[in-house]
This record gives sequence, C-alpha cells and structure tokens, in this order.
Amino acid sequence: MQFGKNILIGVTGGIAAYKMPDVSHALKKAGFNVNVILTKNAQYLVTPLPFETLTGNKCIIDMFERELNYSPEHISLAKQSDVVLIAPATANIIGKLANGIADDMLTTTVMACTCPVIIAPAMNHNMYHNPINTENIEKLRRFGYIIIPPEKGPLANGDIGDGRLPAADVLISYVRRAAAKKDLAGKNILVTAGATQESIDPVRFITNHSTGKMGYALAEIAMLRGANVTLVTGKTSLETPMFVDVKEVVSAQDMFDAVTSLAPSMDIIVKAAAVADYTPAETATEKLKKSDDDMTLDLRRTKDILKYLGEHKPEGQLLCGFAMETENLLENSRRKLASKNLDMICANSLKTAGAGFGTDTNVITLITADSERELPLMSKADAADIIFDTLISLHQGGKDHVGT
Repeated sequence: MQFGKNILIGVTGGIAAYKMPDVSHALKKAGFNVNVILTKNAQYLVTPLPFETLTGNKCIIDMFERELNYSPEHISLAKQSDVVLIAPATANIIGKLANGIADDMLTTTVMACTCPVIIAPAMNHNMYHNPINTENIEKLRRFGYIIIPPEKGPLANGDIGDGRLPAADVLISYVRRAAAKKDLAGKNILVTAGATQESIDPVRFITNHSTGKMGYALAEIAMLRGANVTLVTGKTSLETPMFVDVKEVVSAQDMFDAVTSLAPSMDIIVKAAAVADYTPAETATEKLKKSDDDMTLDLRRTKDILKYLGEHKPEGQLLCGFAMETENLLENSRRKLASKNLDMICANSLKTAGAGFGTDTNVITLITADSERELPLMSKADAADIIFDTLISLHQGGKDHVGT
C-alpha cells in the first residue's frame, strides 16, 4: 500500500527515545514523509542528526523556527500532518496535553492538529499506574487520542512492570492504520489463508505449499482500510496481523466449520486459503509403521467451502475466490467462477515467475462475469489493495471497473 502521507513524530525525554530513529527510518521506507520534533529533554538522549539523515527532513527543536513562507512552524506542521505519533510519551507530555498546556514546540503543534494523534506511554511502572497519569491517559482517550498500551518487561531502572515502549513494528502498525483511507469502515470482512493439514496418523499429514502470505496481506489491507476483519487461517509461520480477529484451524473440516459459522454476518468474503480437496478416509490413532511393501492411502473428498458459500450467499454479500492453475488459467478460472457462484475470482498460474507459493509478489488476473483485468507483477499487499478496490466497485454496482 502506497501512503505518501505526512507523519509527525514527537520524541520526548524518555530513555526509549533512542529507538525512534529506527522507527522514523522505517516509516520513511514505507513511503511516508516524516517530520520529527524533539523536546528539550529528548535532546539529552538523542540528537537531531540521525533523524535528519534518516528522514531527509530538518529535525525541529525550536519553538520559534519559521519556514520560508514565514508561517509559524507549529501551525504549518499541524496543517500538513496526516498522523502524529508521540513516542516515547512521558507522564509530563501526557499531563500537558490532557490539560491543554502548550508551552513548547510539540505541545503547541499537537494542540493545533486536527489529524489522528497516537500516544505511546513509556515510563516507570509506578509512574504509569499513578492515578493522576491514569486519569490523564483516560482523558486523552475520551478526547479521541489513540493510546498504545505499553509492554510489560524489564525497565530502565531494573524494575519489571508495565512501561516499556512497544516494538517498532507495533508503533508502525498503529501509524499505518491511522493514515490509511477508510473506505471499508463498518464492513465485516472474512479472509481465509494458509494451507490445511489432513492427518494420516499422529505424526504425518497431507498438506500443500501455501504459506498464507496472500491471505495475510488481504487481511492486513482490509484492516488498514477500516474493515472489521476476521482471518481464518491454517498453519503458517507468519506473524498475526494486528487489529484482526484471528481464528486458527488445522483441517479442511475445521475451516469449513469456522467459515460457514461466520459467513452469514459478512459483507465480503475472500477465500485465499489453499484447502485440501481430499483427506484420509481414516486417521490412524497410532503411528503407522513402515514395511517393505507399498502402502495405499484411501482418500475421501472434503467439503467444498467455496461452493457452499456460493449456494448460501445472502443478498448483497460479495464472494471472491482464488484459482491457482498450471494450465488453461482463464478457462478453468471462469468455470470455477460460474460453478461456485462467485462475484470475482483472482486467477494466477504456478508457472508464472513471481506468482508461486511463498513469494512476496503475485501476478493476478481479476475475473468477473463480464470482464477481466490482468495485473502486472506486484507485491501481494499492492495486489490486495487492488482486489479490494475492485470489490468496492462491484458493491457499488460498477461491474465494468475491473476491466479498466
């Protein structure tokens, strides 16, 4: 997902300030324009130079700095910022903001902001739980500030408790979520991902090469765009996306049960999981011992989740499937689109470079009943963005949009 938005980071005088150049750099690499304000106390812990080097922008420390147009700097920054992140946020800055005190560059800028403001408290355990600080945090939350809960662990003074600044990827996830467009706000979206496992015995199982990367990208993009996302996932090595309701399953039957129970309340369902078509007719309770003879494994058909969803699709619900083919991509995908009563199918070929299992990229053709759109090689996140763009268009009745 390409953001191209302006992020303002406020760094205050907590020991975790040393982590923030890395956060600034990561946001810059993600496509954001990043500005940084250092409070007076923060400058005892970090200097402007690493921020300026990593973001390409001047680090702001002076209350009365002016730009070339002579607009007061805090007003200029407030107007151009799409999201503000204050991390680490000390009890001091929390108290000032909660009570309307604007006596330095950071507080005056935030007071002038109309964009989302994210606060990441980081301090000693006892300070964090001080009732005054607790009340100030709740006050900010009531005013619409986004509060990132601190982590529990070893603190700078050797104590163990709440107060650690969360990891960089957590901070970045909050920023990305706040900055993204919210055209899926209020929508309930179900995404399936990963491979199922069909047990032969307590040791062995049948599965496939799916890693779940496409499904997880879909879940994350839908979440960023404001949807209430449920991810039903088979076994993967991927990290669980933040702000997503995750249901872990193992077998095709597990996935069938989970998906069909959730489906009636969903506005959009995207089935990206690689579900086993067959499962052992019987599962041995003990490990099967090898012998010198060949072994025949009896398989039975699993329940077709996508077909069931198509047959029981409520009015207004959009159903999107995936088709991984090795031959006759368009013909086989169109047959699946019709037979499963889908609104759209995302077709890709295992033989296309960059579209196989386990890659961070994909090459997809979006197919509806009356149109096709072949996407070039792109990241799975960018592909997920376009998939939801198209589904939104279908929801609005613009079925020719997929072919544009």
